[in-house]
Amino acid sequence: MTAASEKAPEKPSEQDDLPPVPHGHVRLTIDDRVVDAPQGELLIRTCERLGIVVPRFCDHPLLDPAGACRQCLVEVEMGGRKMPKPQASCTMTVAQDMVVNTQMTSAVADKAQQGVMELLLINHPLDCPICDKGGECPLQNQAMSSGRAESRFVEEKRTFAKPLPISDEVLLDRERCVLCQRCTRFSRQIAGDQFIELLERGAHQQIGTEETAFGEGEDFQSYFSGNTIQICPVGALTSASYRFRSRPFDLVSTPGVSEHDSSGAAVRRDWRRGAVTRVLAGEDPDVNEEWIDDKTRFAFRYAQSTTRITRPLVRGDDGELHETSWTDALEHAATALLAARDGTGPAALDADGEPPGEPKRGVGVLPGGRLTIEDAYAYAKFARVALRTNDIDARARAHSGEELDFLAAHVAGTGLGVTYADLESAPAVLTVALEVEEEAPVVFLRLRKAARTGTAVHHLGQWSSPAVVKTGGRLVRSAPGREPEALATLPDDVAAALATPGAVVLVGERAAEVPGLYAAVSDLVGRTGARVAWVPRRAGERGAVDAGALPTLLPGGRPLDDVARAQLASSWGLADETALPATPGRDGAAILRAAASGELAGLVVGGVELADLPDPVLARAALREADVVVSLEQVASEVTQYADVVLPVAPVINKSGTFRNWEGRDRRFATTIDPSGGSSGRVGGTAAITLPDCRVLDTLAVEMDVDLFTQTPEVAAAELGHLGAGRPTEIGPVRGPDGSGDADGDTAAGTDGSLRLASWRQLLDGGALLIDEPELAGTARPPKIRLSTVTARRLGLVEDAMAGLEGPRGSLHLPVELADLPDDVVWAPARVPQPGGGVVTLAGLGLTHGGPARLTGGTTTDGSSA
Repeated sequence: MTAASEKAPEKPSEQDDLPPVPHGHVRLTIDDRVVDAPQGELLIRTCERLGIVVPRFCDHPLLDPAGACRQCLVEVEMGGRKMPKPQASCTMTVAQDMVVNTQMTSAVADKAQQGVMELLLINHPLDCPICDKGGECPLQNQAMSSGRAESRFVEEKRTFAKPLPISDEVLLDRERCVLCQRCTRFSRQIAGDQFIELLERGAHQQIGTEETAFGEGEDFQSYFSGNTIQICPVGALTSASYRFRSRPFDLVSTPGVSEHDSSGAAVRRDWRRGAVTRVLAGEDPDVNEEWIDDKTRFAFRYAQSTTRITRPLVRGDDGELHETSWTDALEHAATALLAARDGTGPAALDADGEPPGEPKRGVGVLPGGRLTIEDAYAYAKFARVALRTNDIDARARAHSGEELDFLAAHVAGTGLGVTYADLESAPAVLTVALEVEEEAPVVFLRLRKAARTGTAVHHLGQWSSPAVVKTGGRLVRSAPGREPEALATLPDDVAAALATPGAVVLVGERAAEVPGLYAAVSDLVGRTGARVAWVPRRAGERGAVDAGALPTLLPGGRPLDDVARAQLASSWGLADETALPATPGRDGAAILRAAASGELAGLVVGGVELADLPDPVLARAALREADVVVSLEQVASEVTQYADVVLPVAPVINKSGTFRNWEGRDRRFATTIDPSGGSSGRVGGTAAITLPDCRVLDTLAVEMDVDLFTQTPEVAAAELGHLGAGRPTEIGPVRGPDGSGDADGDTAAGTDGSLRLASWRQLLDGGALLIDEPELAGTARPPKIRLSTVTARRLGLVEDAMAGLEGPRGSLHLPVELADLPDDVVWAPARVPQPGGGVVTLAGLGLTHGGPARLTGGTTTDGSSA
């Protein structure tokens, strides 16, 4: 054998040293690196995992691929042959034995990216010094890394009138747009609001609304419009409230958590000179992904409002509130509360000028639902230890004893339950007494995402609201007040879907307005095996349940029995369980009735709006009749008008703490602006140095000769964590009504010819945290009265005509809109802000969901007045 005929041994390749390709994966080469990737993965994502940054504008991991900007071009080889042109890596999926060369290793890819950049900059204005995006602009960054130093374009650039307001909060600079379609895809895919679109063609193509193109159509009125500003890769979409306010490099950024609802959404607060300038969505895949609603994004000025209370106030002999020192205010409050607790305060005189037989005694505590869990725990401990009462209720809304049973059975002390991920993977979801887009916007976004991937979403309600339509949901129709019967007689296919493993029932706090509904939900999940989650509106409600800020539950979900009281007394360093009150407390409504009737002597009130309570008239009477009212507040309110002592407390930006969201997930946040340091916030030129509720209550308790040991949120959280959950092994049933109520379940109208009322709150409705937000107020959905076509015709009402909703205490006039409501049912928002300030609530008019209501303003079919 000759040497020439001998075959040299082959050199082992890198592929020979690699393990087999995992199941469901493919093996490819990127920039001379071998990588295994899941089948169907986008090429640009595989590059990201390798740490290779491919420039892009249209690509976003939470949006469907578009391939609109062409900036992510790479060179691709398949089957040993190169593709004739560079390919968009944001739309191409990986394949077995694919060979990819990015701009890092391919001159062709690099030149292609430079050419695309040059094309994008042809009409883009060079106004970076005045653009709000300057300093944090992907176009700036990528023009430096993937563009040419000089432009060959010498013709005149395209220009438009600017800025173009497409909503009160979103401004459009059309000449800056690179047509990446991020905003249009977000609106269509994520939010379901299709007002903003690509208009025209060719060189005239632009982003806009029907109104901007044709002079008619709707504004970009979306609860999620601010997300389009944040994901815009250039300065085309800007915020009206932030425009020309600051530069990114002038700002201090602090991660935080939304205080506006129970979602626990991650946010980033940017601030300078002691004031927040903007709020952006934080990135948290487990919770809000990268999205927040506009209320969370834009409603932050309340903390810097001129109505902010910055110093303690005490009511003087002249009947007016006067600023005073913390020492004087706390001493005054402690003395008055001790007298009220022990019944030694000034006794009222009867008609004969003599003291009544039984003095006023006791203090009720109404913390409100906006508290961190540390502050709620401080209120719960202050009530039991300092005031020696279980009369505490954080539910500043409609509530019931049935709800307390439900919370004890399904919520308190249960830890992390149903999660956002569970919603996304659930085969079926049923919402009960929960209008998700209005009351839980981040939950709505996750349900919409789940619906797009196959989850069947069912809504128990009266009409096809926007949330029903946008989630592709099925409306399980029920007359208002008849929801328990509807749950008991669900269609067979809906009941079968809920019996599928992984199905979820979401119930809102409005279930407390319908007797028997919580019991019906409990029975439903018991017979179908579906998981249940409680989704309240306010950020602090779930934490308040676990912290014991309820009349029948102690911290950790403990019941009000001798064993739990003994455990708690031991943990708190008290002598024995007799040091803690044993009698179940009054709920919020009973506390107010007792104060109004002269049974309770005092009230401690947190951030409560009287308009939100089920009976605002009763609440005002209670505040008038109480011997002492101590208010812990951030801004001047209707409560402070009645208060004897006002103790200013810190808003979220000035303290640390934890919101426990509806999942049961703890969402901790740090102080954004330290009120005690050199960066203390300023309100109207005054240093706003305030304290968290837990610190104020701890110091007030010391004045009452009691130690709470809640000096800081960190200390309070540690103590609550040490207590742990105390959930009993056996939970009693959720007790429904006794069956003595109205039983005419087949008709919606009242026996006197009145209509039956349906209602819920809209997201933007003039709440206390929306003050000083004129642009956001313009984003609110116009309040309307909704009727079926048949009912409107019978009453002589037509669409857009004004109608008056009559209640025992007044009326509310709104335009009419026709909807697919049951006949003889009228829907109206529960709270309506007024143009001159203030709000009108249905509760204030004496109206309730499921109760009778009358309409005026039309003519009935027999010619009489409606």
